[in-house]
Amino acid sequence: MSWIDIGHIDDIPLRGARVLKTPAGCVAVFRTAENEAFAASDRCPHKGGPLSEGIVHGQSVTCPLHNWVFDLNTGAAQGADEGQIATYPLRLEAGRILIDGASVGQRSAA
Repeated sequence: MSWIDIGHIDDIPLRGARVLKTPAGCVAVFRTAENEAFAASDRCPHKGGPLSEGIVHGQSVTCPLHNWVFDLNTGAAQGADEGQIATYPLRLEAGRILIDGASVGQRSAA
């Protein structure tokens, strides 16, 4: 993996997100209340809602348009909903957020 520094965890508000524009599309980088960071597609598969504007709770995010809930570890929709969002490898080092450049450097076929 080729790790790219994308900023400090404090650049993202608690239970919030920031958008990273990549060749693979917009990626939302989420920060949980426990100072964990996750990266996933910023687009809900249901109606295309911006997940970066959703509510972060635990290790999940709720779409701001229609309340679909996604697990930030796996990208799977929770509950009775069906759907999946892409997730991307991230790691934290001394408060810095690093994302796998290879995973976000590829264009999607869609």
